[in-house]
Amino acid sequence: MIQQLTYTPPENAAEMTLFFRYEQTNAQTEYLPHSHSWGQAIFVKCNVLEMQVEGERLLTPANIPIWIPPGKIHASYNHRQAFFRTLNIAGSLCHQLPDRACLLRVSPIVHAIMDDIAARELLVPETAEDRRLGEVLLDQLRQAQIGPSYLPSTSDKYLAPVLQALELNPADNTTLAQWASRVYTTERTLSRRCQALLGMSFSEWRQRLRFLHAVALLEQGKSVQEVALELGYSSASALIVMFHQQSGTTPERYRQRI
Repeated sequence: MIQQLTYTPPENAAEMTLFFRYEQTNAQTEYLPHSHSWGQAIFVKCNVLEMQVEGERLLTPANIPIWIPPGKIHASYNHRQAFFRTLNIAGSLCHQLPDRACLLRVSPIVHAIMDDIAARELLVPETAEDRRLGEVLLDQLRQAQIGPSYLPSTSDKYLAPVLQALELNPADNTTLAQWASRVYTTERTLSRRCQALLGMSFSEWRQRLRFLHAVALLEQGKSVQEVALELGYSSASALIVMFHQQSGTTPERYRQRI
């Protein structure tokens, strides 16, 4: 059963320059659509965060924050238990940040500061030292590389049915040529539409899809071999190669970090 939650801002939120929140949500939890006058950088610490912002779907794995500008209507749905932190920034300080929702490829400095702040359960920077950390966070976010959804989608009449089928069954190893035949087009046409509409090749999109599922399965306690077989790989080594390409670490190290 889906649990629906209404976002409740802290008291005096509209008067704060920076403030932090730390939240844990159960599986099958939905935050209903809402907006606020401040911007949010949302850091998910495990599993995958899925959000709808102004009608656009954004997905991100752990450690790639989602940026939500002030005034944008957004909602989230967590298929599995999730832990996330939010850095909330007054609208007056958001003018150098993106004006549309996106992913931010932030530096390790940002993660280190956020980890320190979370360990101390800091809600509002009050000391001179913490205010300086807040300024560093702002500077780093303004310099971050901007990206679209980690797993983009499209309503294209040829691509959409293919992507939807794969999301339902990420272990499906049907080739691009076979998919093209099923949707009555050519492999070349599908390949071109992937690059034009998704910004990546078909194989890269499928690899990202499997990575997101691998993360969730590892966090459920499944072995690397079990995850590999469940996602359509013939061996654990093939999964390890894919996982390292996407995250820069191995499945076992990822599990230990969690």
